[in-house]
Amino acid sequence: MKLYFKILVLSLFVLIGFSAPGFAGDTIKLGVAGAHSGDLASYGIPSVHAAELVVKKINAQGGVLGKTVELLVEDDVCKPEVAGNTATKLVSDGVDVVMGHICSGATKSAMGIYKDAGIIAISPSATNPDLTLSGEYPNFLRTIAHDAVQAQLQVKFATNVLKVKKIAILHDKGDYGKGQAELAQKYFTTAGVDVALFEGVTPGAVDYSAIVMKVRRVKPDLVVWGGYHPEASKIVTLMRKKKMDTLFMGSDGVKDDTFIKVAGKYAEGVFATGPMDVSGNAMAIAAKKAHQEAYGSDPGAFFDAAYAATLALLNAVEKAGSTDYNAVMKALKSEYVDTPLGNISFDANGDAIGIGFSVYRVENGVFVEQK
Repeated sequence: MKLYFKILVLSLFVLIGFSAPGFAGDTIKLGVAGAHSGDLASYGIPSVHAAELVVKKINAQGGVLGKTVELLVEDDVCKPEVAGNTATKLVSDGVDVVMGHICSGATKSAMGIYKDAGIIAISPSATNPDLTLSGEYPNFLRTIAHDAVQAQLQVKFATNVLKVKKIAILHDKGDYGKGQAELAQKYFTTAGVDVALFEGVTPGAVDYSAIVMKVRRVKPDLVVWGGYHPEASKIVTLMRKKKMDTLFMGSDGVKDDTFIKVAGKYAEGVFATGPMDVSGNAMAIAAKKAHQEAYGSDPGAFFDAAYAATLALLNAVEKAGSTDYNAVMKALKSEYVDTPLGNISFDANGDAIGIGFSVYRVENGVFVEQK
């Protein structure tokens, strides 16, 4: 199947002239790919809104290099088996640059297709370290720190603040969740913490009683979850219903208001790492206000990072003077751009410079940054 996609992409080069530098049409085509439906849509929809707001503002100011920016939005449902088709569709539609994907597994499936097509993609949320550190995807960048940074912060907080001695690590077996869990296991073990249980669960299962009972038997001080909020909310709810007061900590896949809405009162006290609070940033304040006016609600997860990724891509095209791959990539890694995350650029690997993670705790129904 992967070979089929590569052949298709190479054929498209010939048909629509991707090999030529400059512009393929009268508009700058910005792809937006991610979960726009399904259980994880709360991660993807905010990114679509961010792109829409940035593009509307830029087009009102004359566009990029005098060209109107056109949005091409495609849904991958955060599933690797769908993301390849999504990427191929964007390539066939003549996309110039891509903001996305959202989930790490889906991002990996899409990135090779973009690489073959000479297309740069910036994700606001895909945190698997290999995406930038392996060297396999030179066309990939992100406006979020990777999971190794996140895992190290979890260990520091859990050992220094929570004073844990024994933990259980659970994960959803996916690229994102399992990768997170393995990093947590590595850093917790190095810190001298007893990892009494390390086990994967099946995403979407109706009942997680078996794994909750395993956790009860090992009596950990803390459960560390690697994965997304749907499974986390079910596991936490079941633990609390069984009168287990064991501490629970997730990563940015849990730091989503949907987790609190689903888990309800059982979400109280849950810890999660996520992008640092930028609510005091002037551009973040303005972007939030624009979202409220346009959509009648506060923005959701990864909105600021998606806003930043969109700005970075379009700024790089402007600085490069074209959509030529090498020129745009050079601009991304040499120019700084003001965003809701602050003034950022990208390092040689494609990781954003000037951003990081914080630890949050659910208090009275909201995530509160822990100082």
